[in-house]
Amino acid sequence: MDAPDTALLDTLNALHGLPGQLRFAAGPGGLPFVQIHNRHATAQVSVYGGQVLRFQPHEAVSDLLFVSQQATYQTGKAIRGGVPVCWPWFGPDPQALGRPNHGLARTRLWSVASTAALPDGATRLALALTDTPDTRAIWPHAFELTLEITVGAALRLSLSTRNTGEAPFAITQALHTYLAVSDVAQTTVNGLDGCRYLDKAAGAHGAITQQQGAVRFAGEVDRIYTGAPAELDIVDGASGHTLRISAEGSRTAVVWNPGAALAAGMADLADDDYRRFVCVETANAADEVVTLPPGGEHRLVAEMFTVPTRFGGPLPSHGT
Repeated sequence: MDAPDTALLDTLNALHGLPGQLRFAAGPGGLPFVQIHNRHATAQVSVYGGQVLRFQPHEAVSDLLFVSQQATYQTGKAIRGGVPVCWPWFGPDPQALGRPNHGLARTRLWSVASTAALPDGATRLALALTDTPDTRAIWPHAFELTLEITVGAALRLSLSTRNTGEAPFAITQALHTYLAVSDVAQTTVNGLDGCRYLDKAAGAHGAITQQQGAVRFAGEVDRIYTGAPAELDIVDGASGHTLRISAEGSRTAVVWNPGAALAAGMADLADDDYRRFVCVETANAADEVVTLPPGGEHRLVAEMFTVPTRFGGPLPSHGT
């Protein structure tokens, strides 16, 4: 998709635009974007991929999310940064059939289900994705996937999966959040002390390890933490800012940064971009598989907000 579909944008603005608060416009590659500006924050969402790309509360000095300057905005390709939706599987194809990493949701054009201006000044956008012959050729199940995005002083993402078919299905998933930091070497993730994790970094051979203290980044980090607490703090030591992520419907947290060597081989990431982000993902992954019967529904929620410095001390240890 290169040229913007002006008829689509006009229709979306007529049906779902909120004057002075939410509008649809063409983004890079002609993709339909949602621009949100309210009394709390500004945000940007790509309808393609159902992907939040930017979120900046008005009191924040910069965007809380990271998007690569070399990101690809093209149908069939994933956008590097923001909050990609990994679904209906996280990581490699679980059946080794050659299907894309992280499933199909992040490379599909979603539909706009609704928008609303909320009484507290926040803005809610609901996007939807349902099965089609194309999706069933990749993953043979009937489903309704809904992502509710609430932009206020906090960014709240609620991903609901409903099984609309006649047989049960199993999923893994993640809200793959890229968080902007000043310097990854001075960044820590607090709240995972004592948790066990599957180490997927190069050379780790899938070892199961127990976290000791805060998570730090001295090279490639690729870990799936099990038994994770509902709240995690990302402390940007260089700026002194703390971001908190609160999760619902999840007992798995994924922490990822490619490090210098891996980043150098990624076409949609500058060689030194690894220094400017960490991924702390709200997930159902590894052994946390969600099985839904016909008519069943599961909701995965991530809410992120800045913590005032005077209250922003480390979270207590999470022991075994």
